[in-house]
Amino acid sequence: MIKCIIVEDERLAQDVIKSHLEKVERFELVGVYRNAPEAMEGLAKQEVDVMFLDIQLPGMTGLNFLRSLTEPPLVVLTTAYPEHAVESYELNVIDYLLKPISFERFLKTINKIADGRLLNEPGKNEEEKGDHIFIKANSKFFRVSFSSIVYVEGMKDYLKIHTIDNTLITHQTMSDIERILPPKQFFRIHKSYIIAISHIKAIYGNSVEMDKATIPIGVNYKEKVFSLIGKK
Repeated sequence: MIKCIIVEDERLAQDVIKSHLEKVERFELVGVYRNAPEAMEGLAKQEVDVMFLDIQLPGMTGLNFLRSLTEPPLVVLTTAYPEHAVESYELNVIDYLLKPISFERFLKTINKIADGRLLNEPGKNEEEKGDHIFIKANSKFFRVSFSSIVYVEGMKDYLKIHTIDNTLITHQTMSDIERILPPKQFFRIHKSYIIAISHIKAIYGNSVEMDKATIPIGVNYKEKVFSLIGKK
């Protein structure tokens, strides 16, 4: 899920964005805040992917609040005043929505965000998945080709994506990534590990030797692993 917050002091504007979010898939509203201090506290307590931020906030403006953040989430500015558009894009916001915000215009923003976060939707078949995904790590979106992924390591609500060149840490679950990765190229051998078939060097005992590491085979996955050997 793509976790969102709304930072907006007007109740009507809050309700409009809430209503729009309820109509789209994969976007979860996890907080609504009326001003910058409340939003700052919310960002400190939880992982947030997208912030719908009003420019005209009481106390500190939305733009000044955005400037104060060292690692902001993706930001969509909302306002009734178009004159801030140029200044907002200098802050690398994803989009700029003018009130009243129509659902059609809102949906264009949602599609832009979804395409940038994970291009390969869960549930697509092998042919539709393409050859890469976008992984959010360290406030950036990295384009990662499937062929470069050696293995994926689960750590509670986070994943380590081990590639040929580096390791990315992202806020996803094993179930999320398992649905996204092409099943003909990857399979799960442990509750905490998914490996790329193309990067297997050897299988022995209760382990799989990869290009970069030796991965344990979970008790419940042994049959699946040795079934793979039988097919090769």
